[in-house]
Amino acid sequence: MLKYVGLRLVAVIPVVAFVVVAVFLLLHLAPGDPAALIAGENASPQQVALIRARLHLDEPLLAQFWMWLAHLGTLDLGNSIFSNQPVARLIAQRIEPTLMLAIATTVLTVLFAVPAGVFAAWKSGSTLDRGVMLMSVSGFSIPVFVIGYALIYVFAIQLHWLPVQGYKPLAGGLWPCLRSLLLPSIALALLFSALVARVARATVLEILSEDYIRTAQAKGARTPRVLLLHALKNAGVPIVTVIGLGFASLIGGMVVTESVFNIPGMGRLTVDAIMHRDYPVVQGVMLTFSVVLIVVNLLVDLSYSLFDPRIRYRGK
Repeated sequence: MLKYVGLRLVAVIPVVAFVVVAVFLLLHLAPGDPAALIAGENASPQQVALIRARLHLDEPLLAQFWMWLAHLGTLDLGNSIFSNQPVARLIAQRIEPTLMLAIATTVLTVLFAVPAGVFAAWKSGSTLDRGVMLMSVSGFSIPVFVIGYALIYVFAIQLHWLPVQGYKPLAGGLWPCLRSLLLPSIALALLFSALVARVARATVLEILSEDYIRTAQAKGARTPRVLLLHALKNAGVPIVTVIGLGFASLIGGMVVTESVFNIPGMGRLTVDAIMHRDYPVVQGVMLTFSVVLIVVNLLVDLSYSLFDPRIRYRGK
């Protein structure tokens, strides 16, 4: 088991290296002059040259990369052009709302989508099954901002149960924080649940036709035991995989959701940086998102051994 964990950790190193190079090249080799974009349309050539010198864009590309890599080794992502604050500080200030929203969304998705998919497979062809499939199609079809505005209108404006917008920091208490995130996390969970429920249903439906399931039922095992200990456990690997892969789309959906609900997270920071052409902030946010996704995928890989013992033995 320890060998398997070690191999997965070693495999992450080249992925991180590729991401670092890709994030650097993506902005430096993109069409257009970043200095001209930052300076604006009415800037003089001298102003553009000053910005290029300040950002070291007049240096050779390899020299720029080594300079950026050296700063990155000390967690120095540079300073924001718009606010002149360190990019690492801006990200540290904005990452809590995004992480809390991601955690709340994932918990809601797992609590709803996995049981819905399992019971839909158990009652295949029933009204419950058709309802779950209708929910899945609707979740894929309706944009997340439409769901968000609908939830705001019903639960915030009409019923006055929840706040319309904003975010309460975790330092002010767990319940105020979760209350401010309830509507946006539900909006994202409806989208995320559509994918997870479909995969859970398809996987469990296939497993329910296996011989060991019929053997367990013939021995008198009760339905909850068959569904939880036999069907769901053996379906765990594909379900966890799709949760990890869906996390990438969840990060993308947060950009829109945080704008709709006025949450000062990484999504809002990304939009503001693009609007202000804040080159270092865009680069830092891209790198942060990439590292988060790498860590999530690593945790997903490590969780496979909990569902499939053969993986643990192969790692020895």
